[in-house]
Amino acid sequence: MARAVAVITDSTAGLSEGQLAGIGVVPLTVTVGGRSGVEGVDVTPADVARALGERRISVVTSRPSPTELSAAYRAALDDGAEAVVAIHLSSRLSGTYSSAVAASKEFGAGVVSVVDSGSTAMGLGFPVRAAAAVALDGGDATAVRAAAEVAVRQTTTLFYVDTLEYLRRGGRIGAAAALVGTALAVKPILRIDTGGVTLAERVRTSARGLARLEALAIEQAGDRTPVNIAVQHLAAPERAETLAARLADHLPGIKELLITEVGAVIGAHVGPGVVGVVISPC
Repeated sequence: MARAVAVITDSTAGLSEGQLAGIGVVPLTVTVGGRSGVEGVDVTPADVARALGERRISVVTSRPSPTELSAAYRAALDDGAEAVVAIHLSSRLSGTYSSAVAASKEFGAGVVSVVDSGSTAMGLGFPVRAAAAVALDGGDATAVRAAAEVAVRQTTTLFYVDTLEYLRRGGRIGAAAALVGTALAVKPILRIDTGGVTLAERVRTSARGLARLEALAIEQAGDRTPVNIAVQHLAAPERAETLAARLADHLPGIKELLITEVGAVIGAHVGPGVVGVVISPC
């Protein structure tokens, strides 16, 4: 039996198959060296990391069109849903949200509701899961959207990058742009929020950067319990596993601790070596 409200997101959420029950996903496209494919199906994070490492191979990402998004929304409605709540990656990072808003106008008032997550990766994934849980319990569109919006407000995304070069190339550097001129001299810790990518702190070495990322994540989680945490990376599993273990030692209130690799689209804009922490009270 179809749920009354369908929850749909995009592939940058990076949700695993086990987390996708009742959630529809519209893919973004990644073009590596002239070859285009669907994120997570035709193009993997490893493909992107390898191409970025070789430098001479271009990597470009593309948002889904309003037509592709409206087709996904219509399919959910045709399958029996009475309404759709679509939660997509930050409007400051991609045109996906604006495409979704345009697509929603093809339906009657209130049939398709679009939420800007203000983030991506599990910063998007956690709000999507919160909304899907309410939909599974039989909540109406207003309740499902509210669950997503509460999770968006409460979720924090922090990440460390070895270099700002990839963010600069993709034009996603936002308020951290002033650091570009000194990119070789600093190791930035960045935040994704409604303002886009902003600077949280800067340090001089990768070791200090990862240590400060840990400290900021612990500070952000504070005494809020329970809390879900995702430690994400691109081509840096050892860094991610070490950080996750340290967070588990310091935060006894963790309900769920995920260690995952970011998808190909996000990987294209942050580069190999990135490590991020997403904190979401539950």
